Amino acid sequence: MKLTLRIWRQKGPQDEGRMVEYELDDISPDASFLEMLDVLNERLITEGEEPVAFDHDCREGICGMCSLVINGTPHGPERMTTTCQLHMRKFKDGEVIDVEPWRARAFPVVKDLVVDRSSFDRMIQSGGYITAPTGTAPEAHSVPVPKADADHAFEAAECIGCGACVAACPNGSAALFLGAKVTHLGLMPQGQPERWDRVVSMLETHDEAGFGGCTNTGECTVACPKGIPLDVISNLNRDFLKATVGGKKK
Repeated sequence: MKLTLRIWRQKGPQDEGRMVEYELDDISPDASFLEMLDVLNERLITEGEEPVAFDHDCREGICGMCSLVINGTPHGPERMTTTCQLHMRKFKDGEVIDVEPWRARAFPVVKDLVVDRSSFDRMIQSGGYITAPTGTAPEAHSVPVPKADADHAFEAAECIGCGACVAACPNGSAALFLGAKVTHLGLMPQGQPERWDRVVSMLETHDEAGFGGCTNTGECTVACPKGIPLDVISNLNRDFLKATVGGKKK
């Protein structure tokens, strides 16, 4: 395959960035998108140029590090797929492909296609955990959990924290990510003692980090590579109202 890449290049957080064009030949349609970028970087290094910086780790669709906006879509044109699992056969021979970093106030660019997503870490640190001692694994039926709750908790727990929801949201909101964490922990018995403090603390950290407000456009769940449903945001809002207006927060 022959491709024209227009890639965002930015030396550092304070530098002005720009799109730079690169031509590639003989790219295998079976190569992943990141493998295609590897080929480009090998050529740039051979030519004495600075390689393109981009995030990656597992390359198995698990970690969420491969955060790229491809032709205006987080993770690219294929639904329910991370960038590392996107293959070049999804593109046409001779196609022009724009590659950019996540665009959000709370995700400042570090270099080229790499952004700082530590704001997600701060939200988790502010309440996305359980401190209640659980001891060893209990008997399977000692703490009954309704199947519907268990299924929904597992569904929310699939969130890998990649930030595609933020990049897709016109407001730069992290409500889907936050809703997934609050829903996952709030549906489990172990998550009840801190349930109301958790939602208030995590939302406060969300706003302090510079994320925008949710207006339910639904772009977040469309871009999510794990298909986290939009109703986790309803759970988030419901818990927040109960914790504040309802007076449940201690």
